[in-house]
Amino acid sequence: MKSITIKGSERENVGKKATKAVRDAGMVPCVIYGGNQPVHFVADERAFKDLVYTPNAHTVVVELNGTSYNVIMQDIQFHPVSDKILHIDFFQLSDDKEIIMEVPVKVTGTSPGVLLGGVLRLNQRRLKVKALPKFLPDFVEANISELQMGNKLYVTKIETNNFKLMHPDNTVVCQVRISRAAMKAAQEAAKAEKGAKKKK
Repeated sequence: MKSITIKGSERENVGKKATKAVRDAGMVPCVIYGGNQPVHFVADERAFKDLVYTPNAHTVVVELNGTSYNVIMQDIQFHPVSDKILHIDFFQLSDDKEIIMEVPVKVTGTSPGVLLGGVLRLNQRRLKVKALPKFLPDFVEANISELQMGNKLYVTKIETNNFKLMHPDNTVVCQVRISRAAMKAAQEAAKAEKGAKKKK
């Protein structure tokens, strides 16, 4: 999985006044959990642009005064009106411990059902995977090459390489729905066939 680097500085004072001052200065208060003790830090709000405002999933290297932490974003809070980032929680990664993370779904292949006029519906845009940090995928591939009209692709049909999908077996990733045009055409064809039989 691709990684991005965020540079920040550790916080000593984490009170409400200090936090407000941090936000007023265009900085985001953050915490890293998962280590021996939580690490509080701040970073420029612009530093999170490629992490937060993207459909892609990333691991993160947080650099604080010469110390690096390999982490993933665990939780984020936005202001209800302005949508500004208020706070971010990170979780520190360990090479030998599996973690659960949401990654995007990437559709590949061409569906015969879509070629016949069906409509592809993506039910799950992201899926939860469990893996060691080095095996975290950039995306989960959903191959629709065998989907006929009306078919569904379940998580059980997704190829998993060194990771597990954390969803029930009946979870539908995507499906090919019959479009109105295709349904109308099928109805008209059925009527025509019925009419032809009556004439005989």
